[in-house]
Amino acid sequence: MKKRVLINGALGHMGQAVLAAINAGGDLVPAVGIDLQKGAFPGTLFSSAVEVDVPFDVAIDFSRPQATMAVLELCLRERKPLVTGTTGLGEAEMARLKEASKTIPVFYSRNMSLGVNLQLALVQAATRVLGDAFDPEIVETHHNLKVDAPSGTALMLAEAIETARSGGSELVFGRHETNKRRDKTEIGIHSLRGGNKAGEHTVYFLGTDEEIIITHRAGSKRVFAEGAVKAAAFILCQIPGFYTMKDVIHI
Repeated sequence: MKKRVLINGALGHMGQAVLAAINAGGDLVPAVGIDLQKGAFPGTLFSSAVEVDVPFDVAIDFSRPQATMAVLELCLRERKPLVTGTTGLGEAEMARLKEASKTIPVFYSRNMSLGVNLQLALVQAATRVLGDAFDPEIVETHHNLKVDAPSGTALMLAEAIETARSGGSELVFGRHETNKRRDKTEIGIHSLRGGNKAGEHTVYFLGTDEEIIITHRAGSKRVFAEGAVKAAAFILCQIPGFYTMKDVIHI
């Protein structure tokens, strides 16, 4: 029997990409949608999480932090697993996700792409090998409708560098207000916004007379949606806990 999916943000760009990924085949079926917009949806569409009164087996969420917290409470009430790729979550919201994972399975990743998660592993390996001899800088580019900056993926890349370093690190977001030489502890992060680019993340390791560049480019939101659907199929079989893409692809 196919498992019923609730899509939070069902009529948005990511919600529609998730819908297309589900419809492409598999053991999932779109049963419930949540969105403030009005539009066509193959299941039952609600305008908020509190209104949902039909059954579902797993929720997939790409929305805003406030909407993510609302669907989390719905999943807790119904004892159903949640997959969320919402970026821009603060410390309190992350703490709430982890607290909820004691009761239900919670899957969280700021980027659901297989390629990006491979990039994270490559960046960690490069950091360990290159050490302090190379200066890391991160540049991310997204479409002109993206709200949060830097992107969640850029922060994931920075964290990958930090965890692979032997010493401390300082995140520096642009340098327009900084009038000093670059410190060896710095990890620079720079955000570009424009057009309809789905997402591009480049990590530069800049050394003396040589540089290493590790780039991931997403041609469309499909790669993120397919990762989320894969995560939903995975988490349906799990006990309560906090899961990430590392649990799915074992990089």
